Amino acid sequence: MKKYTRLSALAALGVAAALSLTACGDDSGKDSSSKGSSSSSSSSSNSDAKSDGDVQPEGGSSSDGSQAGGNEQPGSGDGADSADGATETGGKVKFCKTEDLAIDARDASPDEESGRIDITMINRGSTTCSATGFAGVDIKDADNTSNPIGRGNAQPRITTLKPGDAAVFNLAYDIDSSGDSLADPTNILVTPPNETHSVTLEWPAGAGDIKGAYTDVEVYPTHTTE
Repeated sequence: MKKYTRLSALAALGVAAALSLTACGDDSGKDSSSKGSSSSSSSSSNSDAKSDGDVQPEGGSSSDGSQAGGNEQPGSGDGADSADGATETGGKVKFCKTEDLAIDARDASPDEESGRIDITMINRGSTTCSATGFAGVDIKDADNTSNPIGRGNAQPRITTLKPGDAAVFNLAYDIDSSGDSLADPTNILVTPPNETHSVTLEWPAGAGDIKGAYTDVEVYPTHTTE
């Protein structure tokens, strides 16, 4: 009798354990299903938010491709650089080449105190070109030294030359009428704006003596003769 009772008790314990395991399995299944559903819902929500396109990250690009808050413009450089190569209609042309320019110098002093040398450049090329800006100028002295000439205080003007058109720029200085000038110029070396090749011109006959030193001579930007 005791043996039977013990077997019954063991059988009952086995059934209880089986029921307990089944219950645990059902709860685990419910948790997994719940998590999967939540993840799917979250993913769908994020996808919808992205597809709306209404929200932009702070500081990011707007829908038209411009940078949010990005109004900064690149620098434009000095007056000579900003005007070079432009035409009056806003287009762009190539700079005049030294080989395409006929260049000469003449005395254009307005009086006995103000010295001025006008240097003219004529476009002998077949296309329109720009001579805008400052030419490079050196004055060669009788002692065979070359002296670079500084720029005068003036803003360049757009100087576009069609074939046959002329541009002019000036050298300005004070005339020494004492007869004791230490400067004895013989030649002017001219490099057109935005060029690296120069031409050598004779110092104009009859031009007044330079007062002071070559550092007192100034070169002014090109302009058209019209």
